[in-house]
Parts: sequence; C-alpha cells; structure tokens
Amino acid sequence: MLINDNFYMKLAIDEAWKYQLLTYPNPAVGCVVVKDGEILSIEAHKEAGMPHAEVNALKAAYLKKHTKDDIKLKKTSHEIHEYLLKNHNNFFNDCEVYVTLEPCNHIGKTPSCAFLLKELNPQRVIIAHEDTNKQASGGIETLKSVNIDVSLGCMKKEAYELLYPFIKWNKGSFIFYKMAQTLNGCIDGKVSSKMAQLYIHTLRDKIDLMLIGGNTVRIDKPILDARYIAGRAPNVMIYSKNKIFDKNIPLFSVPNREVIISDDLFKLLDYKFIMIEGIYNLMEILKERIDYIVLLVSPKIRNGVNALNKIDIDFEIVHENYIGSEKIVYLKRINNL
Repeated sequence: MLINDNFYMKLAIDEAWKYQLLTYPNPAVGCVVVKDGEILSIEAHKEAGMPHAEVNALKAAYLKKHTKDDIKLKKTSHEIHEYLLKNHNNFFNDCEVYVTLEPCNHIGKTPSCAFLLKELNPQRVIIAHEDTNKQASGGIETLKSVNIDVSLGCMKKEAYELLYPFIKWNKGSFIFYKMAQTLNGCIDGKVSSKMAQLYIHTLRDKIDLMLIGGNTVRIDKPILDARYIAGRAPNVMIYSKNKIFDKNIPLFSVPNREVIISDDLFKLLDYKFIMIEGIYNLMEILKERIDYIVLLVSPKIRNGVNALNKIDIDFEIVHENYIGSEKIVYLKRINNL
C-alpha cells in the first residue's frame, strides 16, 4: 500500500462520511494529524455547534503523546482552542494536518480553525477542497501569511462529493430519499435493525421537513418522531390529493409539529434540508427533485413489496459504509446541478 497524501486524506474523508447529513447546517469535514509518519488522530466534525474536525483532531493528537494532560477535560471549541494556544509548546511544528475542507477563517459559534493552526504552526496543511462559503473562506491565505506550507486539491473530487449536500442546501434545497430494503429489494415490513433505526431518528432530529405519501400515512399510521434519541420531531408534509385523514393517526398528535397536507411540491422550496420517507410510487413522482438516496440494506431476504418495473432513474454511488450489520449506501442522482 502506498502511504502518501491521498492515503491520509482518504482516512479523513471516510471519517467525515460517518457524520454526513448529521452536521446540518454545517458541512461534514474530516481531519487527520500525522507526526513523523505516525498517525496521531483521525477525527471529524460531528454536530453543528460542536468542535470542528481540526479542533477534535488536534486535541486527540496532543493527547496521543500527552495521555494524562488536562486537555482531556476540555469539551468546547473555545476551551480546546485556548488550552492549545497556551500549552502547545511547538508540539505541532513537525506535524502534517490533512483536512477535507479549507479551515474556517471566521469566528462564529466556534473560534476560527485557521487562526488556531496559524498559531500552532504545523509543518504542512493539506486541504482537499476550498471553502465555498464566502463568510468562512480565507483560511488558506491566513495559513500562508505565516509561511505554513499549504497544499490544495488532494482528492478534490472525493471531497466535493462529501461537500455536495452543504453546497446544495446553501443554494436552496437539498432533498434526500431514505429507503430501507433487504438483499432482494423487499421494502415493506420490519426491515431495519435497532441501530439503523437510531440513525434514522438522528436524521429526523436534524432535518427541516419530512415528506411522506398519503397512502403510507393511512396504511402504516406512523408517528414519525425522533423518540429513540429523545430528539426533535420534524415538521411533516403529507403528499396527497385527498386531504382527509384520520386525525387519530399518531403523527398528528406530536407536540410542536406542523403537519402540511398538500400535493403542491413547490412548498418544498420553503425548506433547505428535506428527507423523504416512502416507497417507489412516491419516488416516481419526485424523481426530478431528489438529490440523494440514502439506502439502508439489511443482510436478509424476505418476501414482500419490491421495485416497480416502470421506475427509471440513474444514480452513482458516492459512498458506502456500515451501521452495525447493515450497509448504508449514498447515491447521488446523475445529471443533477
């Protein structure tokens, strides 16, 4: 195996994908710190408002060599920044920092990662993709201003695919279709494991809107909340021409939730981050609006509802991972803007 910049950057990209979509409205970002050829840390940004990937990686790297240091008690970005600035003792001078996105150059809910790296003065900073957010960009220039060796473009295409949802929801709306199926494509009944259900409830806690078909609501009578993680139940749009529903269906009784019943898909443009839950009939109706499919594949074969023969949509696989025993596949619609 060739150990080069691509090797380390792939570790950072793969780590970031573990938190894809869960960092909304922030992008998913990964970071790796290497010192004298030794990998000290592989970290990612995990949730908006929490430390960025670089901060998590720098803290973990420092702890790798200072196992009993007080930095282990520091949790917030501000605490970690302040501690490293006072106690780094040039530890990072011979380090290489690999990050999937240009370090942020502004102070928002968290301090600037570019300013922190500028003071820690690593030997090299290798960046996969420049920041597309004008408010946060400029980190490269900040690093170069103190003569840090900066490389840009390592695995840029792969980093772009990681960044793509962030780009979409910043320009307008990002819409993904969540599906769970068995190996033979069965999509009804109890398909997903408890671990996969926890993941879906975590997604529900993050989205702006969930879209579901009217027939699914009438037949399944779902609640569509995020109770497995004690999270926020999303607002729901029921796509249906028939506006009459039994209001005893659990989703209607969830507190602090708006339920829209409509067949006007232009309403989706009012939201930035939208998850669709449904089967193939709804996918056929919405196929021109879907950016991603997030597909959970359970390693079993069951008898049940399968694909409709008339569906014809092309996707490319942009990433694959596992949640316990189940495979999660991220598919991007081809010819999407």
